[in-house]
Amino acid sequence: MTDAARAAPESYDGRRRWQALGVGLVAAFMTLLDISIVNVAIPSLDRGLDASPADLQWVLSGYALAFGLVLVPAGRFGDVHGRRNAFVFGIAMFTATSAVAGLAQSATWLVLARLLQGAAAGLVNPQVTGMIQQLFQGPERARPFGLLGATIGISTAIGPLLGGVLIAAGGPEHGWRWVFFVNVPVGIVAMILGWRLIPHRPVGQTVRRRADPVGVLLLGVGVTLLLLPMVQREQWHGPAKWLLLPAGLITLVGFTLWERRYARQGPPLFDVGLFRVQSYALGALIALSYFGGFTAIFFIFTLYLQTGLGYSALVAGLAITPFALGSAVASAIGGRIVNRFGRPLVAAGLLAVVVGLGLVALAIEVAPHAPVPWVTAAPLLLAGIGSGLVIAPNQTLTLSEVPVPQAGSGAGMLQTGQRIGSAAGIAAVGAVFFSAVGSDSDWSKAFERSLLVSAGIIALALLVALVDIFRHRRHA
Repeated sequence: MTDAARAAPESYDGRRRWQALGVGLVAAFMTLLDISIVNVAIPSLDRGLDASPADLQWVLSGYALAFGLVLVPAGRFGDVHGRRNAFVFGIAMFTATSAVAGLAQSATWLVLARLLQGAAAGLVNPQVTGMIQQLFQGPERARPFGLLGATIGISTAIGPLLGGVLIAAGGPEHGWRWVFFVNVPVGIVAMILGWRLIPHRPVGQTVRRRADPVGVLLLGVGVTLLLLPMVQREQWHGPAKWLLLPAGLITLVGFTLWERRYARQGPPLFDVGLFRVQSYALGALIALSYFGGFTAIFFIFTLYLQTGLGYSALVAGLAITPFALGSAVASAIGGRIVNRFGRPLVAAGLLAVVVGLGLVALAIEVAPHAPVPWVTAAPLLLAGIGSGLVIAPNQTLTLSEVPVPQAGSGAGMLQTGQRIGSAAGIAAVGAVFFSAVGSDSDWSKAFERSLLVSAGIIALALLVALVDIFRHRRHA
């Protein structure tokens, strides 16, 4: 038995911990899929519920907002009380709210269901990362983190394809309901297997831990103030909404100061000292920047294909498949070789993504009358391969020095940064996209410009990775 297996309950031999990981990956796939799968369902949902643009925006963004708010407290809960209870409760809540969303009879009903569904997803995801930290140690974490990275990349990229298939099967008016109903049978199975396989006992529980309600409140308010103007950018007119951003940053500074003070009394909600760990701080910054450009790609590509060019939801989903395939293969490989190559592997992946996105824009420019799914397939494959070498390896390196008792909250903060980056990226790239469409109604030009903005945001992550590489070489 390995050291990692001994860190968990004695019954967690090699086979059982991989089974527990498998359940966690299914849950992560299901919850992350719901971020992107709904994008292609918007036209169907609009017809089925006669939703307003504000309603549709909240259906998309409310999920991500609630997801981001819950991550750190949920991770801390799993650290202190054990991951099984949090995981099973989160999956049960996610399954129930998926069914409620699928049965929605009004836009308001659906928005409320999406908010609860996002909170449930935020409860589940830190338990998966924390479970990897708990059941695996040192270099052997690379493979499970590689699988988790593949799950993140594939779920985000394949969402439009699966959504297109479900909408085609369910019909244009009610096909959107199956986007939510598909979670129900998978969630029931994950809930049963999670109760049987996921370790219940907390790790390193030697002292009584007090609650930190002030920390929870400050973090929640800070994240909300940052995300709200981004998710409401199209509905809240005027520049006043952007004043919430500095207010959010000030609140998060207050959260940091409070957590430092609270740490003198007992373990805080989140140990801000983790940001003094170079691997964690730089990895979190890379993740924030990368997800700012990465998530926006699928948002604008789906709009371009369906609304701008009139492709069906199924064809729009198929067009993104090369990215998903490249990401799947590269994630599995990247997770195995990250310990050998370190941060340069991440930098190589980021460079491949930037080059691939540039080639997508070039292909549309030089072949304006060719079918877009065909001319973009090869560059999207390259970008997908690069993405697979970023997400999983960066997550492995970022969490490599995080102590196991802080694994859940550390992973929760990392994912909170990813959600903030996604919202900021979609806001910035979407603003460029809609501005270009509104000025000259040229959907291809709008897509090219916004795609280059996405590539520029990802280039910032590449710059951070290069700084880390040069820092290591200087020390060496």
